[in-house]
Amino acid sequence: MLNKQRIDDSNALEGEMDEEIYPYISSPEKLAGLYRKTLFIVVLSQIFGGAGLAAGITVGALLALDMLGTDAYSGVPVALFTLGSAGSALVVGRLSQKFGRRSGLATGFITGGLGAIGVILAAITSNVPLLFASFFIYGAGTATNLQARYAGTDLANSKQRATAVSIALVSTTLGAVAGPNLVGVMGDFATSMGIPPLAGPFILASAAFITAGLILLAFLRPDPFLIAKKLEEWNRRNTSDISETSSLQTSNKGVVVGATVMILTQVVMVAIMTMTPIHMGHHGHGLRQVGLVIGIHVGAMYLPSLVTGMLVDRVGRTAMAVVAGATLLLSGLVAAFAPPGSLIGIIIALALLGLGWNFGLISGTATIIDSTTPSTRAKTQGSVDVLIALSGASGGALSGMVVANSSYASLSLAGGFLALLLVPVVIWSRKIAK
Repeated sequence: MLNKQRIDDSNALEGEMDEEIYPYISSPEKLAGLYRKTLFIVVLSQIFGGAGLAAGITVGALLALDMLGTDAYSGVPVALFTLGSAGSALVVGRLSQKFGRRSGLATGFITGGLGAIGVILAAITSNVPLLFASFFIYGAGTATNLQARYAGTDLANSKQRATAVSIALVSTTLGAVAGPNLVGVMGDFATSMGIPPLAGPFILASAAFITAGLILLAFLRPDPFLIAKKLEEWNRRNTSDISETSSLQTSNKGVVVGATVMILTQVVMVAIMTMTPIHMGHHGHGLRQVGLVIGIHVGAMYLPSLVTGMLVDRVGRTAMAVVAGATLLLSGLVAAFAPPGSLIGIIIALALLGLGWNFGLISGTATIIDSTTPSTRAKTQGSVDVLIALSGASGGALSGMVVANSSYASLSLAGGFLALLLVPVVIWSRKIAK
């Protein structure tokens, strides 16, 4: 009787499936091929997406300083596009949950590109309200670039998840490192067109974000998340294995741990990174040197990802979270005590800052994926990324005020010691796992 009911359910579900989806359920080889294709499309889009996000973090604070004439509000652009990324993360997560990764990610990238165009217009017209509004919209591209890391994991098994995240992140390196190092070139290009030089990188950002969105819109077919949801439904109806359900009994706690790890690393990274260009400008470093430092920083954020992903999958999520805290503390110490005129000291500090963020992001992301199923995964991921973006916005907004009323060294030390909070988080996560 039970077998007959299972056959009936299987036949009914098969009848509900369209011809595009069923072959991936009946053929593991085709499913593996779709997984590889999805990673390739995500990699391609992330190359352009990385170039788009680099503009804001490289010259956003400098553009605000140029237009406002004070350090106190120079962190506002980073705070605004980070705040904008919070709202966008929620929208992209909801769109992805309902319509798939293709619709959600493409919408986010194209919206970010329109925001970059707004920044250019604001610089041309010296319109501060338009500048702030455009930075907020530009944040959609930043949020989408980060959320794209999840797309490669939709069809990955538990031993591939951190590695899949790392592949998406490392591909961002090509664009993200090239972007800051093109600051001077894009500045000269903007000047030749009668546009303020600090708006030049946003010309690149607008083209890069829109291109990333169009790539996903055109080629991310069939949608990996929609197929993952169908696979979950199929497995639920056709197996009596309850191990996955049992393993998710502590899923809410797992989401809290993963989110906390990423939030703390984001606050520390954004706060120190935001004020580094201002700190360098006050001590005689030029725009090209700023671009070099930020390029190395962004490279450290993404380039080690392949190694980090394998470490997270093999060594464990919690161990790498502790390493993230230690690395961020070391970064804060180097940034605080390195001579202000030493380019090498600043490079080392920002490279460690990016590396610590990388460790925290991948270990936290893997924890989130482990603790969710496709039926709620994209929505949960979007909600978590909202918190990450809000924490980054807070770090960006407060960083300028801290430096204006204290010093860059004080900010760096505070950030480094804040990162140590990852240790008690990990201890707590181990206790709840027992």
